[in-house]
Amino acid sequence: MACRSRLRAFAGLSRAVLLASLLSSCVGLDLGSPTGLLRQPLPAPTASEAGNNPEHKKLMAMFGGEYRAPAAEALLNDLLARLAQAQEIAGETPGKAYRVTILNSPAVNAFALPSGNLYVTRGLLALANDSAEVAAVMAHEIAHVTMRHASQREEAARTSQLRQSVAQVLQSAQRGEEVQAIEKLSLASFSRRQELEADQIGVATIARAGLDPYGAPRFLESLGRSSAMREQLTGKSANDPDVMSTHPSTPERVSRAIAAARQIGAPGVGEVGREDYLAAINGVDFGEDPREGLVRGRRFLHGKLGFSFVAPEGFTLTNSQTAVLGVSADGNEGLRLDSVRTPLETPLDEYMRTGWVEGLNVDSLKLETINGLPGALALASGPEWKFRVGVVRLGGEVYRIIFANRTASAISADSDRRYLAAINSFRRLPPREAESLRPLKLSVVVARKGDTTTGMAERMNVSERAHDLFMLLNGLRRSGPLDAGKRYKIVVE
Repeated sequence: MACRSRLRAFAGLSRAVLLASLLSSCVGLDLGSPTGLLRQPLPAPTASEAGNNPEHKKLMAMFGGEYRAPAAEALLNDLLARLAQAQEIAGETPGKAYRVTILNSPAVNAFALPSGNLYVTRGLLALANDSAEVAAVMAHEIAHVTMRHASQREEAARTSQLRQSVAQVLQSAQRGEEVQAIEKLSLASFSRRQELEADQIGVATIARAGLDPYGAPRFLESLGRSSAMREQLTGKSANDPDVMSTHPSTPERVSRAIAAARQIGAPGVGEVGREDYLAAINGVDFGEDPREGLVRGRRFLHGKLGFSFVAPEGFTLTNSQTAVLGVSADGNEGLRLDSVRTPLETPLDEYMRTGWVEGLNVDSLKLETINGLPGALALASGPEWKFRVGVVRLGGEVYRIIFANRTASAISADSDRRYLAAINSFRRLPPREAESLRPLKLSVVVARKGDTTTGMAERMNVSERAHDLFMLLNGLRRSGPLDAGKRYKIVVE
């Protein structure tokens, strides 16, 4: 969570803009990591061996390293072999034999490299519901590689940059800016075409492999629902139209994938592979790795960094790669917890004055001891948002806890008491408690007669939106009775 940023004054901000401003003051709002299938394929690596491949190393560092799940790996590699055969049947050149690596990340993501390395996150495995769905994801990513989409995009970007430079040099700076805007639109459109092309190829490939072509639109629907849940914290719909987006909207992708599947046959034309898939992912870790921090209701615990923190009542917490983010139920309050490395000899009151907080009320600044740790507290303000800021030193890190409150005057005494209580909840995590932290797990259970979506959700060790999560993980649209004898995914300790 180490980053250097400035806390800025925010005027006239909505709930969405509050979180996109206060909570993204480090490196951009990150509610989990980029969503797979919603980004461009990575460029070709410079080395073929995974261990020396810079893109492999980059992915491993970004997504928590390798996660070992032998049953899931075996199933995915068997599916990859079927996809390679399907490419040969179609007369395509399958290239190198792909082997899968599962990444230890709760994000929903997938990548394929020309070196033969294919990656899926355990978050993606949790979202998919059968072999056809996960095969569609892998076929989509491989299509990006076989169609050389990354190199095509790089070439288009170079050409675009050249046109912008020529316009600025030979015409004017204003004309250069106009051309730049046009080129951005053109590149976005180009990228959207590539995504749709990869979707279409993926549908055809899994069908030739004998798998259900409707697995592609099923997974895309789940992906859209997952993105919508993740992005509700920002107040921005996952399907808001954006002409600058590099990806088509989810409804467009789903409708096109369904149309492609219908050209192959009616539903039921291919193998779904639900039972085998659920058996393979049973017991896989779900959610955050304890070493990277866990959200448990209003409490955040970080085993590796060795601290815990409790947010005020009514706040919903989200752990990202750079910070812990929080928002109140009404959207009028937000929080951010991050860290920055500072020299031990720098007094905390001096650090508070270094300019990372704009609108700092110097008269409110005071040093404190927080659970035996050095700390400092202060107030800051903008035209419409008021801030309570606390810093705590633990080891070589200074942890920064920032509360934002939409108010026309000062933060109320009640709100400030709640913020101070939360800041004072920051404490060192005892080694024994840190070692006892365990990730949540996916558990595949058989529904009994009379089981309902509500009852199954109550069995899950999830403090927020358990029913919504149960519905999402199992691809369900309607709440109510479940099919007796059918298997479903729940989240347990």
